[in-house]
Amino acid sequence: MVDTASATPPAPTTSAGSGTSPKERVYAAAEKISADRNPTVSSVREAAGVSNADATRYLKVWREEKAAAGSHIAATPQPLLEQAARLAGSVWADAVALAGEQHAAVETRWAKESQDKDAELAELVTDLDRITTEHATETAALKAELTAAAERAAASEARAVQAEETATAARAETGTLANDLAAARARAETLQQAHDALIQRITPQDTKKPRS
Repeated sequence: MVDTASATPPAPTTSAGSGTSPKERVYAAAEKISADRNPTVSSVREAAGVSNADATRYLKVWREEKAAAGSHIAATPQPLLEQAARLAGSVWADAVALAGEQHAAVETRWAKESQDKDAELAELVTDLDRITTEHATETAALKAELTAAAERAAASEARAVQAEETATAARAETGTLANDLAAARARAETLQQAHDALIQRITPQDTKKPRS
């Protein structure tokens, strides 16, 4: 039976595999992939552009070399390990101290900013109260002025209506007086005529004859 996995043709050569051997490409791909996750035959084969057989073989060798390198590190002399531990402890202590200083600085800055914001908020609240009070006062004054103006307008309208009624009554009275005056004149003329006629009736006729 044919092994289809080993017979799979190599993937196209990538920048990691240009001008290098399959082993070098597998090593480079494994190192790159191991920075994010555990390299597998499939991921190494795709990244290195090699056959499945090369990926399997060289990835195994790469893992063995990594394990051997780890064992060499584990076999480091005790004095060197102690010195490294002291150095690491010193670095850690310095890092802790620096972190504490930075934390204190951050807390101080945060407290200052918090105080400034509280003061600013208090000022804003005071300004808001003042503006609200001024607005309420101005609104009340405007309402009172509007009410007074409405009352004055109503009074003026009432006076105008009363004046119109008075003028209408005066015109009516004037007409009545004119009619009465005309009637009085007519009566006066009638009386005058009657008086003249009466005078004529009671005045004796002149019977004297003129001398010859």
